[in-house]
Amino acid sequence: MQGEKNNGFDVLYHNMKHGQISSKELTDFIRESAIEEAYARSVTKLAKSAGNFSPLGTFAPVWDVFRSSTEKLAACHLELVRKLQELIKEVQKYVDDQAKAHKKTKEEVASTLEAVQNIQTTSQALTKSKEAYNAKTVEQERLRKEGATQREVDKAGVKAKKATETYKSYVEKYATAKSEFEQKMAETAQKFQDIEESHVLHMKEIIQSYSQSVEETHVQIGEVHTEFVGNMENTSLEGLVQKLAESKGTGKERPGSIEFEECNAAVATEGAKPRKRKTFNTANGAPPGYYGAIDIQNANVPQVDAEGFCIRPEANENDILSNSFYSSSDSDDEDEPRKFRVEIKPVQAAAGPQGAAIDELKASIGSIVLSPSALVRSPPLGSQGVSGGGGGGGGGAVCCGMSQNNNTRVYIFLTPGTSRGPSPITLASHDALPIAVAFTESVNAYFKGADPSKCIVKITGDMTLSFPMGIIKVFTSNPSPAVLTFRLKNTSRLEQVLPNQQLLHSDASQSDSNSKDFWFNMPALMSYLRKAAEQNPTASYYNVDILKYQVHSSGIQSTPLNLAVYWKCAAGTTDLCLDYRFNPEPMSGPGSLANVQILVPVDGGVTSMQALPNGIWNAEQKKFLWKLSDISDKSDNEGAGSLRAKFELSSGPSTPATLAVQFMNEGSTLSGVDMELQGPGYRLSLTKKRFATGRYMADC
Repeated sequence: MQGEKNNGFDVLYHNMKHGQISSKELTDFIRESAIEEAYARSVTKLAKSAGNFSPLGTFAPVWDVFRSSTEKLAACHLELVRKLQELIKEVQKYVDDQAKAHKKTKEEVASTLEAVQNIQTTSQALTKSKEAYNAKTVEQERLRKEGATQREVDKAGVKAKKATETYKSYVEKYATAKSEFEQKMAETAQKFQDIEESHVLHMKEIIQSYSQSVEETHVQIGEVHTEFVGNMENTSLEGLVQKLAESKGTGKERPGSIEFEECNAAVATEGAKPRKRKTFNTANGAPPGYYGAIDIQNANVPQVDAEGFCIRPEANENDILSNSFYSSSDSDDEDEPRKFRVEIKPVQAAAGPQGAAIDELKASIGSIVLSPSALVRSPPLGSQGVSGGGGGGGGGAVCCGMSQNNNTRVYIFLTPGTSRGPSPITLASHDALPIAVAFTESVNAYFKGADPSKCIVKITGDMTLSFPMGIIKVFTSNPSPAVLTFRLKNTSRLEQVLPNQQLLHSDASQSDSNSKDFWFNMPALMSYLRKAAEQNPTASYYNVDILKYQVHSSGIQSTPLNLAVYWKCAAGTTDLCLDYRFNPEPMSGPGSLANVQILVPVDGGVTSMQALPNGIWNAEQKKFLWKLSDISDKSDNEGAGSLRAKFELSSGPSTPATLAVQFMNEGSTLSGVDMELQGPGYRLSLTKKRFATGRYMADC
C-alpha cells in the first residue's frame, strides 16, 4: 500500500494508532456494562421483600419459592459483574501492552519514514529538473529557428546541456530512492498488517469472552427459571392444603360418643395390677438412619418429639429405650387394648443401601407387613412443612402396615439419613455425573463480485465441556473416578483436529475416518477443575476447552449466506446493490440466520441517500448499516433477496469498498460434528451447537 503521493506509510501508521482508541473504547463499553450490578442489587432487595411477606395462610409457602428463585437470579447477575470486572482487567493489560508495542514499532520503522521522505523530496526535485530541461531545450530550439546569433544559440545550448545532466542525475536518484522505498515499504506494510491482524483477533477474542459471559448468565437465568417453574408445579393445591393441615392441625380424631356406665364396685376396689414389660433386642436388625414407633391403640399418626422420634402421647422420658422393642399392659387380660413402642436408632456398623430399608425394618420388628401405598409425609416438630423434592432437616415418612400375628395396626416413622434434591448440581459418588458439551464454530468468507469460483472460505470450531460444581466434591471423595471417554462423531468433514494435549489422549492409529475416540487424563482434569473452583468458588459449573478443529470447505457451497455486490460510482451519485441467498446445505440441521447486519463504508461526501430496505447512515463514520430479520428457507423467495441503496455525493466519485456481514445461528453447526460419551459414570445432560460469522466480507 503506497498510496497517493507515497503517503501509504502515514495512512498505515495512523491506522495502527487508531487501534489504541478502539481498545480504550472497548474498555469503556465493558465498564458501562457493569450496570448489571445495580440491577442485581435491586433483585436482591426484591428477594428480601419476598422473605418478609406474611408467613400465615395457605399461600405462605409459595413466597419461599419466590424468595429462593429471586436470590439465585440476583446471584447470576452478580456473577456476570464479576466476570466483566475480570475482563476489564484483561483489556486494560492489552491496552498497556499495545502502547508498548506501538512505541517499539515506531522505532523500528524510522528508516522507512526516512525512505518515504527521501522519495518524496527526490520526486519533487525530479519534476522540477524535468520542467527545467524541457524549458531550456525548447528555448535553444526557438533561438535556432528564429535566426539568433550563434553566441546566443551556444549560450542557450550550455544551459540546455546543464539542465539535461541535472535531469538525468535526478532520474538516477529517483531510481535508487524508489528501490529503497519499495523494499522498506514492503517490510513495513507487512509489519503493520501483522499488528492489525493481531489487534483485530485479540479484540475479537475479548468480545467473544464478553459474549460468552453474557451467554453463560442467560443459561444460568434459564436454569433458575426452569427450577422455579418446576417448584411451582410441585407446589400443588393439595400440597399447600396438606402443609397447612400439618402445621396448624389440632388432630384428626372426632370427639367420641360417651355412654353412661354403671360402677362395678368390686373391680374398682381391687386396684390396678402391675404393668409388665417385654423387651426384644433389635440392634442387629436396625437399618441405619431409621426410627419407628408402633401405636396399637388407634390408627392415628404418632406424635413427633423434638428429635424427630415418633412417640405415643402418653410416653415419658423413662419409656424411651434405645434399640429395643417393648410392650406394656395394665393387666393380664389379652382382650384389653395394648400399646407398643419401637425406637430403632442407627447402627454404625450396619450401613447399607437405602433400597433395603423396608426389608431390614421388617426383620427388625418382626412379622409386620408394610404397605408402601400408605406412605404419607410428616414434618418434624416445629417445622412448617416438607419442601418439594427433599432437602428427612426436612420431614420424614410414615408407613402404615398390619401385623401378620394379630392384625395390629402399625405406624413406622422413617427418617433417611440423607436426601437428594432435584438440582443436578447436588451429586453423589454413585450418580452418573452430568456433563454438558458446546460446539461453537466461526465461518470466515470473502466474496469477489458475482464469481463463485473466487469465494474464499475458512471454518473453524471449538468444543467445550461444562462440569457442574458438585463434581469437585465427587472427585475429592473418589480419587480414582471412572475415566471420562468420549467419541467425536461425523469427523469426515474436519481437516484438522487439535485436542487439548494437557487433558486429552487419543489413538492416532484409529482407522474410522468418521469418528475419533478420546479419553481424559483424569488427574490433570481433576487438578484443572480444583484450580477453577479455587479461583471461582461460587460458580455453578466450570467450562473446559477440549479441542479446536478446522472444517473442510468447498468454496461458496460451504457458506450459509451467498453474497454478490455491485457498485456504480459516478461523480455525483453512487449506486450499490447486494444480492444474497440463504444456503441451508452446509448446516447440520434446520435453522435460520439471526441478527443479520451488513456494514458498508461509503466515501465521497454523502449528502443524502435512499435505501430499500431502510437502513442507518452514520455520517461521522461514513458507514451505512442494514439490519435484517432472520433469514431462512422459510423467508420470502426461500431466503433470497437484494439490498439496494443510492447515495448523493458532494465530492465524488466514491471508491468501491468491502462490505462486512455478520449473523449467527443457534442450534446447528457447519461441520455436523457431534459427541457421544463412552463408558459408565457420566451422562450427557445438554448438547449446545451454534455458529457465527468471523470475517465475512464481500467486494466487487
